[in-house]
Amino acid sequence: MSQEKLHNINNSGFKVPENYFDTLEDRLFTQAKLKASADSSGFTMPENYLNTLEDNILSQVSEKETAKVIPLFSRKNLLYASSIAAAITLLFTLSIQNTKPMLDGVDNETVESYLLNEDIDLYEIASTLTAEDLAKENFKEVKIDETTFEDYILSDVDLEGMMTN
Repeated sequence: MSQEKLHNINNSGFKVPENYFDTLEDRLFTQAKLKASADSSGFTMPENYLNTLEDNILSQVSEKETAKVIPLFSRKNLLYASSIAAAITLLFTLSIQNTKPMLDGVDNETVESYLLNEDIDLYEIASTLTAEDLAKENFKEVKIDETTFEDYILSDVDLEGMMTN
């Protein structure tokens, strides 16, 4: 039943205004003229423009003056920063130097082994000592009895090594 209705429709539903086809040709020619005039931009190029373009550009580029370069870190600021860093380093160095090393924890065997193994000459040790270091008040007077001295020589001193030298 719906197919019969589709085949029986006589009207398309579109309407054309009155005198539409009478002025159609004039309107088409008017639009064609406007389109043709729109294709030309209205700008013209001077004669020999492309021949002298390169020379004109090079002359303008060479005439520009160089820009002034401003350094990021000036010498004045660098001098201030380095002097502050030096002052802080000096402050820490001086505060650390006021503390004296403590040798209470070092035993005699460690010092002896260091002196024997490092090949330090007696003249090198003597050159570091001052007259105050060698003053009589700095040395303790220790009395050792003969038996203790003999025991020390027999147990700790290499007598054979001394006789061969």
